[in-house]
Amino acid sequence: MTFEIITMNGYGLYVWSSFIFTLISFFALYHVIKIQLKKEQEKFKSKYFDLTEEKTESVKKQKTYKEILAFTNISKI
Repeated sequence: MTFEIITMNGYGLYVWSSFIFTLISFFALYHVIKIQLKKEQEKFKSKYFDLTEEKTESVKKQKTYKEILAFTNISKI
């Protein structure tokens, strides 16, 4: 019974290899996006911390600022 499920009448090799390929692709895509997000957050932090106090207050009032830093460690919103 278990062997029949694994082999799938001779198509098991194709099904399982494509399944594994898909999982590997998803994990790779997740890690690439995670790395890119960290880079963009670092760019944002470097630009934000160079602003004057007057500009900093106006940025804090913006909705975009709150959305970008909503899930970061430096956010105190």
